[in-house]
Amino acid sequence: MTKKTYQLETLTCPSCTAKIQGMLKKTKGIEEGEVLFNTSRVKVSFDESVITSEEIKDKIDRLGFEVLGEK
Repeated sequence: MTKKTYQLETLTCPSCTAKIQGMLKKTKGIEEGEVLFNTSRVKVSFDESVITSEEIKDKIDRLGFEVLGEK
């Protein structure tokens, strides 16, 4: 299991958080996902044999949120 934290552009409302959280729950290969509104971060635990970090970042981007960095 791989764990990553993605720094996003500033999240402006709780519905932004819910939108990302919903996508994480529906995505195959993601075991856990947490969106931290106050810090605009997304913490994810995922199976790299099913989904890559780049694919997760692309999914976040397609929702309209820019990923500024990852740890």
